[in-house]
Amino acid sequence: PTKTRLPGFRVACMGSGKPRGAPEFISRIIRRRSHNISPKAVEVSSSPHVAPTEEIDRRRNFAIISHPDAGKTTLTEKLLLYGGAIQSAGAVRSRADQRRATSDWMELEKQRGISITSTVLTFEYLTNRINLLDTPGHQDFSEDTYRTLAAADNAVMVVDAAKGLEPQTRKLFEVARMRKLPTFTFVNKMDRPALSPFQIIDEIEREFNLPCCPMVWPIGDGDRFKGVVDLATDEVLIFQKGDRAKKATSIATVPLESPEAEELIGDELYMSVLEDVEIIKEMTPPCDAEQVLKGEVSPLFFGSAMNNFGVEVFLRKFLDLAQAPKATELKEGSLDANHPEFSALVFKLQANLNPKHRDCMAFARICSGKFEKGMKVKSSRLKNRVLTLSQAQMLFASDRDTVDTAYPGDVIGLNNPGLFAIGDTIFTGNTPIQFPGIPSFSPEMFMYIRSAAPSQYKSFNKGLKQLLDEGTVQMLRARSDQGEGSPILAAVGQLQFDVVQSRLENEYNAESTLEPLPYTVARWVTDGWEAVEACEPLYNVFIAKDRWERPVLLFNNDWGLKNLEDKHPDLKLTPWAYAPDME
Repeated sequence: PTKTRLPGFRVACMGSGKPRGAPEFISRIIRRRSHNISPKAVEVSSSPHVAPTEEIDRRRNFAIISHPDAGKTTLTEKLLLYGGAIQSAGAVRSRADQRRATSDWMELEKQRGISITSTVLTFEYLTNRINLLDTPGHQDFSEDTYRTLAAADNAVMVVDAAKGLEPQTRKLFEVARMRKLPTFTFVNKMDRPALSPFQIIDEIEREFNLPCCPMVWPIGDGDRFKGVVDLATDEVLIFQKGDRAKKATSIATVPLESPEAEELIGDELYMSVLEDVEIIKEMTPPCDAEQVLKGEVSPLFFGSAMNNFGVEVFLRKFLDLAQAPKATELKEGSLDANHPEFSALVFKLQANLNPKHRDCMAFARICSGKFEKGMKVKSSRLKNRVLTLSQAQMLFASDRDTVDTAYPGDVIGLNNPGLFAIGDTIFTGNTPIQFPGIPSFSPEMFMYIRSAAPSQYKSFNKGLKQLLDEGTVQMLRARSDQGEGSPILAAVGQLQFDVVQSRLENEYNAESTLEPLPYTVARWVTDGWEAVEACEPLYNVFIAKDRWERPVLLFNNDWGLKNLEDKHPDLKLTPWAYAPDME
């Protein structure tokens, strides 16, 4: 086989995109394009790539999901603060005396105060090694979140205490459920006027059919929010407001039924908390760890990430209940984390993390075995190539730390000289391993993009290629375009186009112009160009091709799609596509 040496692993943050309506077919997608591992392949062997059990058991990997402005990135910052990974936490919309959020490193994120890319942050807390995947909340970037959930073992759902469940939270929860992830709920912003905790529990159980198991109970809300009651120990944890960028100051930890608790809380609120705790204990049984791991019940927490109230107690209890790196699903059966061979899933690409080097990085979630510097691997899609992975670096937003070994649950980045695509599996051993692929979904907005200045054309083309590689948007061309015409950018929301233009200008010094196209629906033709030609002429259909020269049909609306399907029922169309296999 041809050997290809990669310059090494690198750290990266991830791109953007969103498949509106994706949950309806995600469950079918995650069963596609995978191969089964034979029973012989999972027997313990003398492979040098076996990961030590103690290293697997101490790792915790989770993604944080929420609707925009629920406080997801703020919670991420505070978890890093308590983990000792940072000394001062920043807010997404920061005041003049606050620092920027660690996880929001891109220039447009700083300007707009929103999270645009998913970010991986690795840190130690007590005896655990934590891989935290912070995701965008805006619906235009949801495809990035869907990809990230493919690399997660657990999900933390952040809910705004005043608003309850919101549309984006509902969509992302359904994806987490389809991936069978244990889901923990953190009800945030209790320092503001909030819904009744009983209302929030009822809403989650009614809409998601997911029983909640409260782990703590809030003491008041808004200005009266003083702390939480630990329902396992019946202890009251009272906090004091202080520097939001620092850890919360605990005034006291006292038994709930004690004169000290009554004095600290106040007579009226104390009696209300006593009554609530009595009711909730009668309504809900003790938390069953096995049910949590099966995703049958959600441990529920209350707090204020901005004020650090309830954050550390959440982190400690989460680490006790969350699952360690799990078995990864295959077409038939699964691959355990202690499988003797190394395997990893490439779930994200990020272009230009280091503007000085114009690099492109691939994020790989280790699923089994031990990574070692210099190891040789095969790729499920690059059929006849052996790749040498000369260096690995662990992730902390846009920072890089080189490591010689990594284990299941870790997320590492590799330099990508155009060889890797989202959804690739890399592995060692003679038995092929392939995890379910990660598709690109049907875009809903289309625009021609052009360089604004001839002198910037070279930088424009290079930047556009790297941004397309990472999946920020998709690129199409007219059927007759041999590469000389204007490319068509395809996305789900307007913000994706804004990101492309901003990054081209800030990272590549290349200005661009956009020209909208009137199409809203795209479908790939499963059987290729012969199937298209057999149906021609096609009216009110724009015939395009993707970057791999495969036919894509664009329609003005759903009626145009239905009309074509009625006229040509044998024409096989699909709203998603995978990167093709390569020899």
